[in-house]
Amino acid sequence: MNYITRELERKFLKMSGFFKAVLVTGARQVGKTTMLKHLAEGSERTYVSLDNSMVRDLAKSDPVLFFQTYKPPILIDEVQKAPELFEQIKIICDESEEKGLIWMTGSQQYKMMERVRETLAGRVGLLELYGLSQREKRGVVFDEELDFSMPGLQARQRKVEKNDITRVFAHIWEGGMPQVLGEEEELRNEYYNSYVDTYLMRDVAEAGGIVDAVRFRKFLTGCGALVSQQVNYTTLAESAGISPPTAKAWLDILQALHIVYLLNPYSNNALKRLSKTPKLYFCDTGLCAFLSLWPTPGALMNGAASGAYYENYVVMELVKNYAYAKSKANLTYYRDDNAKEIDVIVEESNLIHPLEIKKSAMPDKREVKKFALIDKSTLTRGAGGIVCMCEEPLPIDEKDCFIPGNLI
Repeated sequence: MNYITRELERKFLKMSGFFKAVLVTGARQVGKTTMLKHLAEGSERTYVSLDNSMVRDLAKSDPVLFFQTYKPPILIDEVQKAPELFEQIKIICDESEEKGLIWMTGSQQYKMMERVRETLAGRVGLLELYGLSQREKRGVVFDEELDFSMPGLQARQRKVEKNDITRVFAHIWEGGMPQVLGEEEELRNEYYNSYVDTYLMRDVAEAGGIVDAVRFRKFLTGCGALVSQQVNYTTLAESAGISPPTAKAWLDILQALHIVYLLNPYSNNALKRLSKTPKLYFCDTGLCAFLSLWPTPGALMNGAASGAYYENYVVMELVKNYAYAKSKANLTYYRDDNAKEIDVIVEESNLIHPLEIKKSAMPDKREVKKFALIDKSTLTRGAGGIVCMCEEPLPIDEKDCFIPGNLI
């Protein structure tokens, strides 16, 4: 398969030129190793994987000898398997002025991240890689940062084909795992099946001691049924025959392993009576569609859950955009006790950008009336609008547009 350029490459190389060590975390199989091996091509960088039991034993028992054997510059794969290395990495970083000495990949886990932050503070750049975005699949690179204003959207529109719902749902159903790209249904299903049974079961056993495969699988399916909704621990607990506190602990583990993404509710004293429950999304919509037994992209597109999957897709495209962008943004959603809801609030440079998400190509423009909540508060509002299946950006009023989903 041809290498697919990843949006994170730009940021990674910048971090590698600034920090002495860089760690890329993310779910299994999203392409962390492939990306770093690609970036290391033609250089003298040593590659070593801690999946190899003999190498791992050496790393755990004698970190000094490990680095004598595998000298920097080095790429260490699956570094979470030998946290004993971090102390020695700190010493190597402190003894050298060279940048980008140590590249690492890891499936993020609480214990590893705690050790990294304690031991390597100020020495390590932390980055996160997600599955393939729709832009990466199509080879589209936007030069300008995401800007919800009409001119900003029009500049992006010139680079992409018109929004097309069958193409969007093919992407949603297929998901972002590089290995399933372009594969037929049977192989995709087998891939996700083994992904759950091998990687995921092994990781949840290591991360949280979960060994009941049957209940855990039911729990995953229960999460799939709640996609794009507020988390309900009682419902999740009932789906797997476990207690609500156990359901919360299991969901925390799935979040740490980058299987699910929890969008937190907006909180600010300027707005009263806000919800405190996060909304549940899958980092990979293909895995979610597999767990919920949607057999084809067409069945998903025409099914009862299509709006929820479209929302999941838009939210994760936003998450990926800001994970790889120069500027950082805080993503939340708004819901008050009158059940008024704004699907996504993008907080960037002290501006609030409110976004509604609709699968329709012609959503009702009155949806933006609820944005008045922000206008009436002391918060400063930026451009916003309705992210939808329209073919090109169109103004709704002076601050809001219809935003084609493929421009994010």
